[in-house]
Amino acid sequence: MRRKLKIRYTILGILLLITWATQLIPSWGDAYAQFLYPGISYCLSSFSRLIPFAIGDLFIFLSIIGLIVYPIYARSHRKKKWKSILWNEVEYLLWIYVWFYLAWGLNYSQKDFYGRTGIPYTSYTPESFQNFANSYIKNLNTSYVQVASINEPLVCQESIRGYNQISPSLGVHRPPHQSLLAKTMLFTPIISMVGVTGSMGPFFCEFTLNGDLLPPQYPATYAHELAHLLGITSEAEANFYAYQVCTHSKVQAIRFSGYLSILSHVLSNARRLMNEEEYVLLFKSIKPEIIELARTNQEHWMKKYNPLIGSIQDWIYDAYLKGNKIQSGRKNYSEVIGLLISYEEYKNNKQNATFKKRTNGGLRALP
Repeated sequence: MRRKLKIRYTILGILLLITWATQLIPSWGDAYAQFLYPGISYCLSSFSRLIPFAIGDLFIFLSIIGLIVYPIYARSHRKKKWKSILWNEVEYLLWIYVWFYLAWGLNYSQKDFYGRTGIPYTSYTPESFQNFANSYIKNLNTSYVQVASINEPLVCQESIRGYNQISPSLGVHRPPHQSLLAKTMLFTPIISMVGVTGSMGPFFCEFTLNGDLLPPQYPATYAHELAHLLGITSEAEANFYAYQVCTHSKVQAIRFSGYLSILSHVLSNARRLMNEEEYVLLFKSIKPEIIELARTNQEHWMKKYNPLIGSIQDWIYDAYLKGNKIQSGRKNYSEVIGLLISYEEYKNNKQNATFKKRTNGGLRALP
């Protein structure tokens, strides 16, 4: 028994050292994300997709119950000492910690979007934001369509096609499988109380969606959580990839979902960067049907939201993000606008450079 314990503790110690070293050494984090994680996600997702329900949700639930019940059982029936009971619980949590990071969490240690793609960060001005917002709202209005139902297989097909297309140029992995239907959260009513629409299950590389999602929200939320499955940890980056995938879809309902998904972020930035008159003009340029839809969506979630539980969850998740190198915490979601403007600026500069090169080449060719 002592020999088995020694082997177990040694393995745990080695895995902890590997985890901490990878978090501290940038090149290790990049190596994990680029070379190890794709294989890990393929293996774990191959297993989890065989099970029709969210196995990760069940695992977390049973773990919490076990941590609560075990001390009572061990003390009353096994007559174990409190020191032994406490160590057993600590050891179990350490195994969970290692599993979380080796299965997915070490993606937090990779380069960010700008580092992976080589696209330079552009510090946007009120003027550049105004240009972006005007173009965005034009596309939002054009893409508008009533979405009354969810075609899950079609969303899956279009999302996987989209990620396969952008993978080579935008620093994101290709999906591990050609069919990845999202699972519904096991505890949807409770999750709706904190306003969470989807989640990434790191222990088995599966992603789940809230069963209360409205049809116009489903495609963008699916693409967002799929980005997390593909190794993207930043919420802003997941929003960026979901936007790119959805707005380039051949299906209008999916395109509209992509544009709609960042409307609140665009308006919050507009409030900060524009004066009152400019903001009102921008707001009025949005189709009334879209404004009404946004209000309906907000009312839908506010009816289910519990302020006390929601504020606790927000605090915990904010601390979790900051503890994993996302310094802005929950504000990270809105940073998608900076990513989009930087990417648009990069594309425009690239197109201008190509045009100048062709023009100059043409002039040199003249007699």
